[in-house]
Amino acid sequence: MSISKNKIKYIHSLELKKNRKEEGVFLAEGPKLTEELLGHFHCSFLAATREWFEEHPDVKADEIAEVTPDELARTSLLKTPQRVLAVFKQPNYTIDSETIGHNLSLALDDVQDPGNLGTIIRLADWFGIENIYCSFNTVDVFNPKTVQATMGAIARVRVHYVDLPAFLSALKNTPIYGTFLDGKNMYEEPLTKNGIIIMGNEGNGISPDIETYVNRKLYIPNYPQERNSSESLNVAIATAIVCAEFRRLAQNG
Repeated sequence: MSISKNKIKYIHSLELKKNRKEEGVFLAEGPKLTEELLGHFHCSFLAATREWFEEHPDVKADEIAEVTPDELARTSLLKTPQRVLAVFKQPNYTIDSETIGHNLSLALDDVQDPGNLGTIIRLADWFGIENIYCSFNTVDVFNPKTVQATMGAIARVRVHYVDLPAFLSALKNTPIYGTFLDGKNMYEEPLTKNGIIIMGNEGNGISPDIETYVNRKLYIPNYPQERNSSESLNVAIATAIVCAEFRRLAQNG
């Protein structure tokens, strides 16, 4: 079957969070991303070119449409459509409070940029971090730009939205890390194999409400330290640096 005008309108509507939430779905585009997610999430709709279907004859979805490149271009949210797009059901994850203190996790305090969140999810996947706990004001993980930026890591990293102060206050005897300009040099501090690493908002960093729960303040030093440099690092870059050091010490310890 080809794709209808109503279906194209429906796909475009998923750019808005309220529509994604109402439908309980999210959109993914492109061969690499779509093919990776097909093995992890229920696919309710898939549209692709004939060439793509010839390469994937056994693909399963509730509804399938073969489209021309022109039809795909009218349907896609990308500037350059890539042969296939799919609508997946949003997963429902439960939080296992028993394991939180035994593993390394990330917490995000009002991260706003979809690309930053997607990159952080990729980083978590790379460094074997399976859970990210987001404040309610953090950008939606199912934003199409976020999904694209994860490059498939969204299939392996569970993202939870929580009342972050309440979540952190309930953690007993758990190392809670955060990066601050007045923190201690990260490369001179003992870092644990477990705990929560909090990363803050792009413009404001970690909020005062969340800072009260941080029991281990870290600082990422520039090099050389006397050199004038940018006031702060991009939150995704800072996350990469911190996670790499935690994993390096865990590997060597």
